Amino acid sequence: MSAGGAAAASPGPGASAPMSIGEVLAHLRAEFPDTTISKLRFLEAEGLVEPRRTASGYRKYGWDDVARLRFVLSAQRDHYLPLRVIREQLAELDAGDGAGRPALVSLPAEGAAPAGPDEVRLSRAELVTRSGVDEAVLGELEAMGMVVVRSNGWYDADALVVASAVAGLAAFGVGVRHLRPYKAAADREVGLFAQLLGPVARQNDPAARARAGEAAGELTALTQRLQGALVRAGLRDVLGR
Repeated sequence: MSAGGAAAASPGPGASAPMSIGEVLAHLRAEFPDTTISKLRFLEAEGLVEPRRTASGYRKYGWDDVARLRFVLSAQRDHYLPLRVIREQLAELDAGDGAGRPALVSLPAEGAAPAGPDEVRLSRAELVTRSGVDEAVLGELEAMGMVVVRSNGWYDADALVVASAVAGLAAFGVGVRHLRPYKAAADREVGLFAQLLGPVARQNDPAARARAGEAAGELTALTQRLQGALVRAGLRDVLGR
């Protein structure tokens, strides 16, 4: 399968040699530290990458496969896209060598920041289509306050992230009713961070408000890392790892 320009890979010495799944994991983990061999096998099972197999059944990857995996992992991490949408994106890349990649899913340049919430404006129909949730689920998310429609009737990037994540969780049997603790935890974090950042954000100084914004981003990233680590640690016994 062609990577279709989906992502840039930088082959090193001996790049033409096929790679094992462990070698591919080593290449990807610098950029995607949470990736596991199980994750790579799952993406293969979902048809998003197709490494060739040796006569003994071992997977052998090329740099096109690595580029394809980087595209999938970036789309999940940076845009929270469901696999259905990523699969459609890859099909377009395969058909047109990447020329028709939709703007929403095009990956940022190396080191570039993702679009801010106010840089994305979606209608209700667009949000449903791009996230993969149905109208009924979207209504439940709005009733819980997890998705908010703006005063002029459009939805921002945060609404897309939430709805896409919910669509992905639904594939594992996680329903909206299971998400109330996440909303409650988020509200508690908002209250805590508001106490920490409010005095700085209220200053009549653009630089101070910018610092508050940067601190909010750092605090959010740290709590996400903490939550992920706690869940992974808690599941070790269940997964036997």
